Amino acid sequence: MKQLTVRAVRAELTRIDRVLAHQGEVLLTRRGKPVARLLPVRGAVRPVSHADLRRKMKPLAVGSEVYLRAERDER
Repeated sequence: MKQLTVRAVRAELTRIDRVLAHQGEVLLTRRGKPVARLLPVRGAVRPVSHADLRRKMKPLAVGSEVYLRAERDER
């Protein structure tokens, strides 16, 4: 984790995005005491693909329609 003073951050504000991308986290200090922590925003969460989920699932030995029919017949 990189430590920067408030003065350094003000001077390097135009490049702070590159510092965060490279360092991952920056501790902001004033007179040697930590006052803030800067973290990069995580990338946008990609929506889950249902096709990917279906490919990862193991096929059922018995189809779900059999279980549904049995449950309905019990009522």
